[in-house]
Amino acid sequence: MITLVEIYWSMGALSNQISSGCMTCSFLEDALMMAFFTGIFLSVVFALLYKVKKFFIKAIIEFLLLVILWFFWNYSIFVDRESSWSTYDLRSEMYYTITLSLFPVILLGSVCILLLNYRNVFQKNKN
Repeated sequence: MITLVEIYWSMGALSNQISSGCMTCSFLEDALMMAFFTGIFLSVVFALLYKVKKFFIKAIIEFLLLVILWFFWNYSIFVDRESSWSTYDLRSEMYYTITLSLFPVILLGSVCILLLNYRNVFQKNKN
C-alpha cells in the first residue's frame, strides 16, 4: 500500500499523460502492478533478512532496497510517460526523477521500515 502512495505522490503529476509502452494502460494500472510486484519481491527479501540479528544493519539494508526499488519504478514511469515523448538525456531523466521522488521516497521509506520493524523499535524500549 505504501508503494502505491509513494508512486502517486512522486509521479502523480504524470498520471494524465499517455504511456508510450501501452497506450490503453492507465497510471493506476501501472502503479498497482508495480506495487504488487514490489510487495511480493520485498516480502521474500525481508523474510530472508529476518535472520539478521543486528537491527541497525537489517533496517539499513531494507531501507536501501526499498529506496532503490522505488527510484527504479519512478524512473521507469518518468521515462514511459514523459521522457520517451521528448528529448531528455539520461542525466536529465535522473535529475527529474530524483527531484520528484526524493522527499516522498525518504519519508515513506522511513515510515515503512519503522512499521515493518515496529516490534524491534518500540517494544524493546519498553522492557
